[in-house]
Amino acid sequence: MSTVFLSYCRSDQADAARLAAALAAAGLDVWWDHLIEGGAAFAKRIESALEGADAVVVLWSARSIESDWVLDEAARGRDLRKLVPASLDGTPSPLGFRQYQTVDLVRWREGNDEAPLQALVRAVAAMGSGAKPEPVRAVSAGHAPLAPHGPGPANAVRRRLLLGALAAVPALGGGFYAWRHFAGGSAVAIDNSVAVLPFDNLSGDAAQAYFSDGLSEEVRSTLTRNLALRVMAKSSSSRFATDQRDATEIANELRVSYLLRGTVQRQDDTVRVTVSLVEGQTGFDSWSETFTKELTDVFAVQTEIAYAVADRLSAFVDGDREDREGLAAVGGTTDPTALDAYLRGRTLYDLSSDEASERAALRAFDDALAADANFAAAHAARARSLTAIANQYGSPDENVRLYAEAVTAAERAIALAPALAEAHSTLGFTRFQGQLDARGAREPFEESRRLGAGEATVLTRFAQYAARCGRHDEARDALEPALVRDPLNPLIHRAAGGIAYAGKHFADAIPPLEKALAMNPKLTRAHAAIGDARLNLGDIDGAIAAYANEPVADMRFAGLAVAYRRAGRAGEADAAMGELHALGDRVLYQQVQALAEARAIDVAFDALERAHALRDSGLIYARNDPFLDPLRGDARFKALLERLGFDLPVA
Repeated sequence: MSTVFLSYCRSDQADAARLAAALAAAGLDVWWDHLIEGGAAFAKRIESALEGADAVVVLWSARSIESDWVLDEAARGRDLRKLVPASLDGTPSPLGFRQYQTVDLVRWREGNDEAPLQALVRAVAAMGSGAKPEPVRAVSAGHAPLAPHGPGPANAVRRRLLLGALAAVPALGGGFYAWRHFAGGSAVAIDNSVAVLPFDNLSGDAAQAYFSDGLSEEVRSTLTRNLALRVMAKSSSSRFATDQRDATEIANELRVSYLLRGTVQRQDDTVRVTVSLVEGQTGFDSWSETFTKELTDVFAVQTEIAYAVADRLSAFVDGDREDREGLAAVGGTTDPTALDAYLRGRTLYDLSSDEASERAALRAFDDALAADANFAAAHAARARSLTAIANQYGSPDENVRLYAEAVTAAERAIALAPALAEAHSTLGFTRFQGQLDARGAREPFEESRRLGAGEATVLTRFAQYAARCGRHDEARDALEPALVRDPLNPLIHRAAGGIAYAGKHFADAIPPLEKALAMNPKLTRAHAAIGDARLNLGDIDGAIAAYANEPVADMRFAGLAVAYRRAGRAGEADAAMGELHALGDRVLYQQVQALAEARAIDVAFDALERAHALRDSGLIYARNDPFLDPLRGDARFKALLERLGFDLPVA
């Protein structure tokens, strides 16, 4: 793998970031530093990186030719015979460097012309000793992906590409999503990647496991706010809670460089937490520390651990105070009773095994708030709990109240802790799916993406919302880092299939759905989603086979009603429609899909009106559901979309 040292001036940082992403996507190992002009304290580190690189790419511009730092680095690259000059704005190389051919990046910078970028990649490849990189396509500004790469020399300070949500995804080609890179085995861990495994309970009481599990999750949540780290999400990390494999095997499967392990011992009002950072390649501890605190200081413990991990992974080159303060725990409490109830609720909520556990979780969050009414994280958790109950178990009448309470709880959490991404995400989800207000959901969803760029669940919710609103590029860009951070979560792969489907990339929707089912063969709604994609691809028999395997009755019968009708099997279509009607008004949206296929237009619109009155959450799919195309040209349909808050042009 060829290594590249990227030299640029601070005023060109945005272009440098975009270029670094494109080079990384080509398979090059990019070394750069957004603090490259930060002073003499960095000189030795910069020199070490420059000396070890195969090529020194210098970005000339009207400003960089006046930068002493850039001129010095260019001179060293020239002396080492590995200078690759490029011009961002057409500015010629300064005196002393004009004997070198310069790659003109103006057309690439102003648009997405790949030719200059390809020329630069070829020039770098000619310098390096590694294999020739793969062709690269242009990367849109502001959405730069990062290619995975392996560890470098032990004596070099790695200056990794740390952009936005730090998505370790190659540039996409040949499909809407690069599913192959998530199929297992092909990606290599990057240096600042870490998985927080569930902490072990050393209390001697198995009933106290909720406390150790909850604390490890709070540490993980705090770490995700550091965008310089790639933190594996809970659903993927927690698969190894009782796994007896050694650290190297676990790290390899999760594709992370480090594992954070811990033990928790609680005694009376004191908690003792021991954590260790394990190197994924060797299995050895690179750092460990013990924290002993009063229960009132537990939220401070998670912040201390997060600082220590970030420092160990060199996430803060100069210990920048502003960044460190952003890593503090958000929305916590100093009340031990509130904390205990909250952690109990988290464990029950994560189980989500049945309605009883969901409602028990809600009671636990209520207990936490009874002890501390200003516990923002508990308000946010209460909002999630109310939304889950409404989504899965509530009656139409009860749901109106539950969703209204969820909105109030999320808004209270935001008022208490404006930086709590999960609260903004829950508010957006509840307004969108619970109150059918796409317009009102937009601001909290966008704020959740900004604040929660390291949180897979937050990113996935935003991606699904964006896809339903026709913002397909934003949906894809949010989902990619979510898949990287939670590659073993079947729900995210199922969401990926739904997002591709919403963009009418029907063939690309099937692989992630099949991957989700491989992870969890009992997963609901995945077989039906495959059936939808196959039906829209013209594979009626394949669609019918997929629908027949769907465990959720409303989706199974809706799919079969449409597929049989399209196959000309009217009797079977009517029978499936009869099954839908027998399920009652709770499946009105699915009835509309079948009625639209049967061209019962007026009856379909009557059902749509009832669905809207009952706040049927299926209506969030209406904007780009191809099964509703027979209704799409009708003024009544356009009026419905406006009432739902879909203010973007209909796809």
